[in-house]
Amino acid sequence: MVGASIEDLAARLRAFAHERDWGQFHTPKNLVMAFAGEAGELVAEFQWLTPEQSAAVMADPEAASRVRAELGDVMIYLTRLADVLGVDLIEAAADKLVDSARRYPAEQARGSAAKARDNGPDAP
Repeated sequence: MVGASIEDLAARLRAFAHERDWGQFHTPKNLVMAFAGEAGELVAEFQWLTPEQSAAVMADPEAASRVRAELGDVMIYLTRLADVLGVDLIEAAADKLVDSARRYPAEQARGSAAKARDNGPDAP
């Protein structure tokens, strides 16, 4: 499935759920909870690693396999949730990037992990 789009993945997931009559369970609440659970499993793969170990995690074939599987689970639930809610993930991410660029101008944010004081998209 190399080069597949998010739309392709969403369609495959929709068909997968339909074939199993799982749509009844794929409410936004359930999908968010499943997403959070899978994100937690991904976090667990990095929990006790040093920053250096975390940067090199994909060099260990066993750890890389686990991380890849958890990333796949997170992507599946995120894509399915967006599909059920009718959200275009690429558009949502692009909009968020525009907002983040406004909130964190490069000349002011470079080299800093400080959080912006305004938290809303309408803040000056």
